[in-house]
Amino acid sequence: MADNNVRYSDADLAKFKALIIEKIEKAKHDLELIKSAYMNDHNNGTEDTSPTFKAFDEGSAVMSKESNSQLAIRQEKFIRDLKNALIRIENKTYGVCRVTGKLINKKRLELVPHATLSIEAKNMQ
Repeated sequence: MADNNVRYSDADLAKFKALIIEKIEKAKHDLELIKSAYMNDHNNGTEDTSPTFKAFDEGSAVMSKESNSQLAIRQEKFIRDLKNALIRIENKTYGVCRVTGKLINKKRLELVPHATLSIEAKNMQ
């Protein structure tokens, strides 16, 4: 496992924490949009159009619901992963690769703040 001396400074962890909190807020907002689109079954604006178009639109709505459901599941997992990253920050283990025990590159963490693997470990998979 990781050596206790290998970790990001408290100042770095504070920056990552702010970034993650911001991403969680945005992800929660996006999840609400996805859920509201999913729940909005009958308000699709086709009430006054031809019956043939309605049939096509209903098929499209089912596909859209399935797609939105998958998006919502992925978004919930993303939020959970970000929250787990916050726990790692509190434990001061954030940014340490769980395979190599080395620090994950800062640029990688800025792009994928919930990453638990370095590029090196990811390539080994």
